[in-house]
Amino acid sequence: MLANRVDPTSFFNMELLGGLFKSYDIRGIVGEQIYPEICYEIGKAFASLMVEEDANLEKILIGHDMRPSADTLAPAFIEGVISRGIDVAQLGLCSTDMLYFASGFHNCPGAIFTASHNPSQYNGIKLCRAGAGPIGAESGLVDIQKRVMTGDSGPALSKGNIYSLEVLDDFVDHVLDFVDAKSLLPLNVVVDTANGMGGLVVPAVFAKLPFKLDLMYGELDGTFPNHPADPLNSENLVDLQMRVQSSNADIGLAFDGDADRVFLVDEKGQSLSGSDTTALVAKNILQKDPESTIIHNLICSRAVQETIERYGGQALRSRVGHSYIKQLMAETGAAFAGEHSGHYYFRDNYRADSGLIAALLVMQEMSDKDISLSSLRKDYGSYSSTGEINFRVGNPTDVIERISNIFSDYEHDYLDGLTVNADKWWFNLRPSNTEPLLRLNLEADTAVTMERAFMKIRECLEQFVESEAEAD
Repeated sequence: MLANRVDPTSFFNMELLGGLFKSYDIRGIVGEQIYPEICYEIGKAFASLMVEEDANLEKILIGHDMRPSADTLAPAFIEGVISRGIDVAQLGLCSTDMLYFASGFHNCPGAIFTASHNPSQYNGIKLCRAGAGPIGAESGLVDIQKRVMTGDSGPALSKGNIYSLEVLDDFVDHVLDFVDAKSLLPLNVVVDTANGMGGLVVPAVFAKLPFKLDLMYGELDGTFPNHPADPLNSENLVDLQMRVQSSNADIGLAFDGDADRVFLVDEKGQSLSGSDTTALVAKNILQKDPESTIIHNLICSRAVQETIERYGGQALRSRVGHSYIKQLMAETGAAFAGEHSGHYYFRDNYRADSGLIAALLVMQEMSDKDISLSSLRKDYGSYSSTGEINFRVGNPTDVIERISNIFSDYEHDYLDGLTVNADKWWFNLRPSNTEPLLRLNLEADTAVTMERAFMKIRECLEQFVESEAEAD
């Protein structure tokens, strides 16, 4: 219990909350940006919003990952929820895709305490509506922030109850529904869970499959003693790549901290980009659901759209971010969506993302064709990319406008920042949601063309750039 509670407006301020509330979730440094008192208010505000949207709401699901700070933050959030007269079903330790499954399976809102790939000093909260419906800046998160700031979540009511709910077994069964376990080959699979929640869910799923599992860093440890739980950073794939090669494995999987994202490594130790995996999974989905709509975010390689169209699908381009993609899936009935960052969304998974399902579908394809991953990936277009490069600028919006004018002779759009298309190259320049940064992604048909285009764009940016910066 939190004693001596004070008016939140006396110690919360917009600067603090503005840094804590991101576009898609809540995330900050424990003790500086996020702490029990603010979690109580967020829980109260979240429950109030959910009750306003559904007067018959009875419970909210709440889970957490393995970060030690969840021991104090989650109970405070729960106290805030039950103060609004709503029951809490505690899921305990779970991955983010497990929380989304539970929200869909039980048709009620949910929250998980996690900071995904961020270092151990961070924690945060991902929220969803019933049925794993998205909550982002444009779909409720700003409303929750305002309620926290003003203390406008209504008076305390008779407290709801707290009880435990086991969902792991149901989650495992659900994930296995996406593949034909009897047709899978006994592949040798190395999985690096980076001491994150993959250490819980991967063994549970693989126990019912014919794969030989070599689990790396499977102990749940939110201090991340081996390496950061961010597979988007190639440095964090080195241990996995070496293990795959040394053990003659067929495939390697690298999960992030909350285990909703995955990156693949082939039997030669070569990593696949999120775009590569999106293309592979899209083909698999189209074989089962011909002519269906497949969504890809605008940072994905051109190879993704080409693959979707080659196999008879309807390619649909989207903004970056799960809340936008889930909404677009709901509007279009899309069967699948993929992002360059390793998020893969499935209509039959309540439109939520699951790296585990994506990995299984790739291994299903390898099994069906009895083919190596390196051979399988050759079926897709090959392009050269810079990856994401961050530049610190004074005014991102102004810089985007100036760059747009410089490249006015080329086809361009403003779906998410600025995208400029040429025949042999394209780039996207979009602002960070939290810092005065511009994120550049550039792709070209060859490495030489990519380098030339990058030098041209960098030269244009130099007059506005304060420094190159690390990703937030």
